[in-house]
Amino acid sequence: MWIAGAERTRELERRSEIEFGLTAEVLMERAGSAVYDALNQFSVENGRIAVFCGPGLNGGDGLVVARMAHERGYRVDVIVAATEDALVPLCKQKLDTLRAVGVEPVFAESPGWCKRLSQVGAKDLIIDALLGIGARQEVRGSILEAIQAINRSGVPVVSVDVPSGICCDSGEELGDSVWALRTVTFGRAKPYLFQGIGLEHAGYWSVSEIGLPQALLSEATHARLLDSEWIANLLPERLRASHKGENGHILIVGGSRWMRGAAVLAASAAFAAGAGMVTVAGVPAVCDAVAANVPEALLLPLEEIEGVVSPRAAETIRSFQHKFSSALIGPGLTQYPAAMDFVGELFRGWSLPTVVDADAINAVAMGVPPLECECIYTPHPGEMSRLLEASIAELQADRFRTVSHAITKLNNAVLLKGPYSVVGEPGQPMLVNCTGNSGQASAGMGDVLSGVIATLMAQDLPAYYAGACGMFWHGAAADICAEEIGQVGYRASDVSLALPRARARIVASCDER
Repeated sequence: MWIAGAERTRELERRSEIEFGLTAEVLMERAGSAVYDALNQFSVENGRIAVFCGPGLNGGDGLVVARMAHERGYRVDVIVAATEDALVPLCKQKLDTLRAVGVEPVFAESPGWCKRLSQVGAKDLIIDALLGIGARQEVRGSILEAIQAINRSGVPVVSVDVPSGICCDSGEELGDSVWALRTVTFGRAKPYLFQGIGLEHAGYWSVSEIGLPQALLSEATHARLLDSEWIANLLPERLRASHKGENGHILIVGGSRWMRGAAVLAASAAFAAGAGMVTVAGVPAVCDAVAANVPEALLLPLEEIEGVVSPRAAETIRSFQHKFSSALIGPGLTQYPAAMDFVGELFRGWSLPTVVDADAINAVAMGVPPLECECIYTPHPGEMSRLLEASIAELQADRFRTVSHAITKLNNAVLLKGPYSVVGEPGQPMLVNCTGNSGQASAGMGDVLSGVIATLMAQDLPAYYAGACGMFWHGAAADICAEEIGQVGYRASDVSLALPRARARIVASCDER
């Protein structure tokens, strides 16, 4: 599914009318019907519903929902956060239709306005149709009063297209915004669903195509939401006659005396993702930990300085790089000067397809020249903050723009981790992950992810596609853990163990279609 911001969405609607004869009125009726269907999923049959409408087309959608709910037996209050004169023509038309079935709204500045707002907490459900995708300015006046009344009420909210007060393109809050339990958006997924405050305030969301032409919906945009079919078609197949040497030999360079587990987790994940062979290069303490926990792994002990790898070890590793299919560099190296110098030495003349993770990213942020070979950088927001020299809040406010800036700086694939991880590379659309859950916010998850991506690169997937498949697969494994263990409390090692089942589920879901 392609993702589109406000401008592309308006262009989609304009072309739908010009090229296919789908008028704005038809689309408004279909949008209202989609929201009404979502309303029916709540146990409020014949219940009390408050529909908040603004003066624009989003408000018109809300008036359609109100009419449909009233005709089917719901007790509906319609609260319009504008004067009647301020309504756009199509919204006025839907107001007339609503009045014709016996529903009279209350408008801002009318005598009953404040009383209606104070009674919202007695409703069973609220429909939020105050502001749509065009909202850009800070909310104020009657719109602000309505948003605050909605949020104070404690009543479940279904938002129409976008929670009012959220910027469609960035996900930023326009001063104040509705906190929805459910959001129904139209046509394509919108950027706000994946970043900023919008990520939280949208609640559970779905996309209704409302009959928009598939020829237009399938046109590429700047970003795409991944699905299991797309991923299943990319995952490398295991041939019956294959041997371990044909399934990738991954080199993992990482760890220190104080951070031995990172290499262990990455190596375990690489095997769980189907690697034929894994070699871990690290200081003796790391090699001991890997030998004790991942006996299948080969070891390349490195010279150390006070618990971290020595810069002199870079030449040792470079002399062996022809033996490997891909590399993972960075987990657990630490930011001690010796480790940073080691990364700088290692990157000189490096040519293997590589996952640059953790402290290798920190080394680049500290001035080590980026790799020029095929690679993917996998920063979390803190590492990206150091890399781009910007605050985490600024970067998280627009994750698509952040990845774009990082791609420009590094001239290679970049995967920004977090809820709805985003991967991109020069000349390609952003790819957005939809698997995973909040239980992944714990130590070691990134090490498992990087081990999966390194394995896919070793099996000849380009970095961009390996990053996309890896983050989807990793999230699917975490979803299995959430189902079987619980939403909170499972560990990175549990996710690693779930990888084979997650892959089988992804492939099976594609076969069933």
